Amino acid sequence: MCRSIKTLRPPFEDDVTDEDVRAAALQYVRKVSGFRTPAAHNAEAFERAVAVVASATADLLASIEVRGAGKQPR
Repeated sequence: MCRSIKTLRPPFEDDVTDEDVRAAALQYVRKVSGFRTPAAHNAEAFERAVAVVASATADLLASIEVRGAGKQPR
């Protein structure tokens, strides 16, 4: 997948904004679709996919438990 997508969960990122989640979703949809910007006739489907992926990402981040998040890496 795309190596430039940053990790949004702790301990790598403590303060994730809605903009961070949307940016990650947009990057994912761009990668999967192969389009940086969709044609006008695909714009609605593209934006709907971004919204669904962003929602799923927010749900995931709210639900996962990161064990040992307080530990410092060696």
